[in-house]
Amino acid sequence: MRKMLIVDDESEICEFLKLFFEERNFDVNTAYSGEEALESAKKFKPDVILLDIHMPGMDGITVLKHIKEADSKVKVIMVTALETREKIEAAMRLGADNYITKPLSLEYLERDVQEKVEQLARSRDPGLDRMKL
Repeated sequence: MRKMLIVDDESEICEFLKLFFEERNFDVNTAYSGEEALESAKKFKPDVILLDIHMPGMDGITVLKHIKEADSKVKVIMVTALETREKIEAAMRLGADNYITKPLSLEYLERDVQEKVEQLARSRDPGLDRMKL
């Protein structure tokens, strides 16, 4: 089963996205802080992480840096209301796989997550190049 970690300090967003992706056959964990995200990523080993930038304590950029240092293959999609060029560039330099702004288009987010999962599967098994998951 595909595994996803959703990280946002707004519990309503986490719970909404959790239900949305569980209905699409993802095993989903949530975290409400940067510290909690790092601990969950270490234990849960998600394929995809939806990561907010602005959180109290450790911000998403710092979390992204630690996550990519621990596992460069995990797909991280930054999800935030903030849309400054410097934050986008910093996230991409650190290995973010995409940057999506709120309010979210669930259709776009679902398509992007599916694409990231397929990329990850192909990187693990090149024979899956032409297969749809």
